[in-house]
Amino acid sequence: MQHQLAPIYCRPWTLNGISQRLVEGHYEHNYGDALTRLNDITNELESLDFRAAPVRVVNSLKRDQLAALNSALLHELYFASLGGDGRKLTDVMAEAVTRDFGSIDRWRSEFVAIASALAGGSGWVLLSYLPRHRQLINQSASDHGQSLAGGIPLLALDMYEHAYHLEFGANTTAYVDAFMRNIDWSAVQARYEDAVKVAPPRALEQKEFGDVPSVTVEEVKAMLDSGAPVQIVDARPRHYFSKTQDMMEAAAWRDPERVDEWIGELQKDVPVVTFCVYGFHVGCQTARTLREAGFDARYMKGGHFAWKAIGGKVRLPTQGSQRAPSA
Repeated sequence: MQHQLAPIYCRPWTLNGISQRLVEGHYEHNYGDALTRLNDITNELESLDFRAAPVRVVNSLKRDQLAALNSALLHELYFASLGGDGRKLTDVMAEAVTRDFGSIDRWRSEFVAIASALAGGSGWVLLSYLPRHRQLINQSASDHGQSLAGGIPLLALDMYEHAYHLEFGANTTAYVDAFMRNIDWSAVQARYEDAVKVAPPRALEQKEFGDVPSVTVEEVKAMLDSGAPVQIVDARPRHYFSKTQDMMEAAAWRDPERVDEWIGELQKDVPVVTFCVYGFHVGCQTARTLREAGFDARYMKGGHFAWKAIGGKVRLPTQGSQRAPSA
């Protein structure tokens, strides 16, 4: 299964003290590279013959998969954690934090202290909810391989020596066989039924454009790779496009404020994909305008930076960038 890129959740230009450039690079390179690495590892695992593969290969791939998956998931959570006034908690979160930490100030002090302890190294600081205790907890993770972010364990096999050495000695094969014979699948099912009730992370929702259909960057790439006819319109605002250093290879830039001047150059029998910088307002509004004119138009989720984050082809924004999109 290929893992799809999540459009950037926060609006980078609104952040206080964190530059737009820093967020864009973090999203495109660190998050994008983690997702690319995850999909490469996934492809290797899907083609692997586990009965014949050396143990070291399986161990290495699964360890790398966990690290890449956690990196991708935690980066998505990081970007989804930004964009508000961090000084003021909502009433619900203030009550929960006060209940579990004693006070908001004590939670904040602990959270910052954990971050300070990681300074100069690497890792994550997480505010997590522990269903077993119905309690919030601050967690430190020094790397991406310590747990599966967002995962709810259903079945556990302990491979530390203390679990088997007294009876099985070095014969781990016999121990694993014994474990597999003793799995209580009814209990696993019960945990599974509880786990599936937990909703996935909320996707970015733009209610004002709820009537406008969208398309993912992966789907757009698949269209282009297959040779399917599609017209791609780079609708980033003129003031932004005039300063940009690259653009999508298959796109043609069009001024979103002058749709009436270039709409006649599009073919109504060929689908249209529009996008802006991050996939928020401009690309959505351009797609809506084209749909109202009778075009099969959709906006590309995540915009230009989502395209770059999956390694989509780009080129210099030359004068020819303003030709009409071709089918």
